[in-house]
Amino acid sequence: MGKYFDMLMEDVRMREGLHSCMNCGVCTGVCPAAEFYNYDPRQIVNIVQTQDDDAIEELMRSDVIWYCGECMSCRPRCPRGNTPAYVIQALRTLSQKLGFFVESEKGRQQLALKRTIGENILRTGYCVTPKLVKPELHPEQGTVWEWIYENDEEIYGQFSAAYNRPGAGALRKLDDRSMEELHRIFDVTGGKEFFDTIEKHSDRKAREMGYDGADDEYMMDTYTKNSNEHY
Repeated sequence: MGKYFDMLMEDVRMREGLHSCMNCGVCTGVCPAAEFYNYDPRQIVNIVQTQDDDAIEELMRSDVIWYCGECMSCRPRCPRGNTPAYVIQALRTLSQKLGFFVESEKGRQQLALKRTIGENILRTGYCVTPKLVKPELHPEQGTVWEWIYENDEEIYGQFSAAYNRPGAGALRKLDDRSMEELHRIFDVTGGKEFFDTIEKHSDRKAREMGYDGADDEYMMDTYTKNSNEHY
């Protein structure tokens, strides 16, 4: 009893986000995600503060903790000063560290985030760049985006003379010194180790599901397939 709660309390977001929930439900009432998903942040906070290991582990294995959009609408409205989104962030991190995230459909998508946004940060210094938003991965962007994607140098070059090149301004190519510093930050803070943990657990789950490890096929399937059981 309380093992997972104690581990959660090691996360500063948990200590900042949970003081004394009285189950008023204001967080759920203002939550945009609760309008679309089978999602109740009040219930999540209530489960966590029970300190019940089985219930907390079930949360970390579920899709529920991945529905939060981290908009922080809950933060200024809680009469007790709680931040359910912080609690959910702490749950997500612990779920990833312990490998529970691969047991849910939404959780398994963390591999795609790591390989796109995560690796793009280490490769370019940016979370998202135009070339990362590939039309085949984002068909919702439509045909206009396909044209922009194919003509990015010409289009973005009109707004920045340093687009994807050394210089000053948005979307410039970062210099080697800046990139080396960024990599050191990831090394010192454990970011790269965290990425490796996501890869390790994803590979294990992929093999359990019959894939040849966490290959491109597994990543694309987890990224694009949706059971539609979340609403």
